[in-house]
Amino acid sequence: MSQNTDDRDAEWRAKLSPMAYAVTRKAATEPPFSHPGFAEGPGAFRCVCCGALLFSAEEKYESGCGWPSFSAALATAPIEERRDTSHGMVRTEVRCASCDAHLGHVFDDGPGPTGLRYCINGVALDFTPNEG
Repeated sequence: MSQNTDDRDAEWRAKLSPMAYAVTRKAATEPPFSHPGFAEGPGAFRCVCCGALLFSAEEKYESGCGWPSFSAALATAPIEERRDTSHGMVRTEVRCASCDAHLGHVFDDGPGPTGLRYCINGVALDFTPNEG
């Protein structure tokens, strides 16, 4: 039996902060430079909604754009890219394919070797440090 959409929405609202809900479930964007710092060191970034592994800390870099930036997603990451024409722009939206969470956008102005900049909302991610 499939779950009622209203019930699922209530679960997301209960699980997530108001900003994380707005970003991941309603495709909002957190204000630039608003996310309070990111953990440093080895580890991985997971989807705040479903826990799917998305990005390695090794691919994170400071782009100056105001949001966490990554040069690549993990090879096994459930990342889905969609054409986004909102706000009078054409961009590539990044979503978690496991739970359909909006994560951010990907641009082709990043560093080598990929040339990509995954510009991801900080509230859409949880950091898991490597043990050891």
